[in-house]
Amino acid sequence: MIELEGVPELIDPVMVAAFEGWNDAGDAASTAVAHLEREWKGEVFAALDAEDYYDFQVNRPTVFMDAGVRKITWPTTRLSVVRVGGDKPRDLVLVRGIEPSMRWRSFCNELLGFAHELGVELVVILGALLGDTPHTRPVPISGTTSDPDLARRMDLEETKYEGPTGIVGVLQEACTHAGVPAVSLWAAVPHYVSQPPNPKATLALLNRLEDLIDVRIPLGELPEDARAWQVGVDQLAAEDSEVAEYVQTLEEARDTADLPEASGEAIAREFERYLRRRDGGGSPGGHATDGDGSPYRRDSSGERTRPPKPPKPGADDGDSAED
Repeated sequence: MIELEGVPELIDPVMVAAFEGWNDAGDAASTAVAHLEREWKGEVFAALDAEDYYDFQVNRPTVFMDAGVRKITWPTTRLSVVRVGGDKPRDLVLVRGIEPSMRWRSFCNELLGFAHELGVELVVILGALLGDTPHTRPVPISGTTSDPDLARRMDLEETKYEGPTGIVGVLQEACTHAGVPAVSLWAAVPHYVSQPPNPKATLALLNRLEDLIDVRIPLGELPEDARAWQVGVDQLAAEDSEVAEYVQTLEEARDTADLPEASGEAIAREFERYLRRRDGGGSPGGHATDGDGSPYRRDSSGERTRPPKPPKPGADDGDSAED
């Protein structure tokens, strides 16, 4: 049974989820949700029972010292709520965890139970995959959904993917079957520099999420981190002529493919984002607290419930996720 004591009525809630593992190339997606939690000071209100979904030989618990006492942190999935302030405040239910080892259908049903109880109006699942994309160009972000009406209304792609899937794909389909609008945002991470972190991909996901749910997301140091990441990869790639030549090939292919995108809606989207940030539209402030006006309540007891050198082209790229 799901108990949500201490969580109030939410305003236009959107659930934003990301999971470490197969669907999280460069840790770009999970880092994006962690960024939202940090910037808006989200507080965890629920956690799934780790015993139900994780193989501890695959995802091992960690031991740490707290005031001289040894404690264990178990791998799991946690939920928090943040309130985004401004003229039109709204709440985000943040879901961050690890792709489960077992019982995926029960896992998705439990998350959907939370979504139902909280009145979630839209589920956005973030993912990142390995792709043939150059690190010197904007990170491609694809927005997909299984709902044709939602695809038309929100200018998304109706997914046609067939093949192996991860928890992102399974959760999206579970939402569709449950009648909950769901969208997946995928960042394409260069396969030749796939090691985390990848702040450039994280930043691209947050920018696309900002457009999708119409909130202004405080970016903190991410833009500077993204620039530093690209400079670092530039320097490392320049040390290997084969990698440099391969990157140039990817650039040429990308530039040719992107020519139609150099006008029209793409330019309009970038200009609208620029105006929002220049005029201070939305609000980077506002977060969950436990004082007056907070989206949190107390229960009856008073408790608050340099990136590594890229491998040579042709090296094993590892797994990638669906788009």
